[in-house]
Amino acid sequence: MQHEGVIEPVRVDRWLWAARFVKTRAGAVEAITAGHVELAGRAIKASRLVVPGDQLKITIGHQRFEVVVLATAARRGSASDAALLYQETASSRAERERQAELRRLAAPPGADLGRRPTKRDRRLMDQARHPSR
Repeated sequence: MQHEGVIEPVRVDRWLWAARFVKTRAGAVEAITAGHVELAGRAIKASRLVVPGDQLKITIGHQRFEVVVLATAARRGSASDAALLYQETASSRAERERQAELRRLAAPPGADLGRRPTKRDRRLMDQARHPSR
């Protein structure tokens, strides 16, 4: 529990969970272990304590966040409470929006294949894969 004027450090895995970057604490530990969370440009362990002012780089799926920790919380609250725990940098927000726009404009997977293969096409592909049949 945080009191006014007192900064309580909290484990980074708990903070990621409380800030709603991950759904579970186990998911937070997995992300940290996989190297998807950095503190000041360096990989960290799940037990690392974070305090307000720390700068984290978090990669979740295709999205990369650069955030500054504004507050700590050991418990998970509402999404609006979670949003008060950090502030995303302007460059991070701009890059995420640019990446989202690129994904939106990109052709869907398989679009370059044209049409679906016919029964005859499938037979020819099967023959090419398994010539002894």
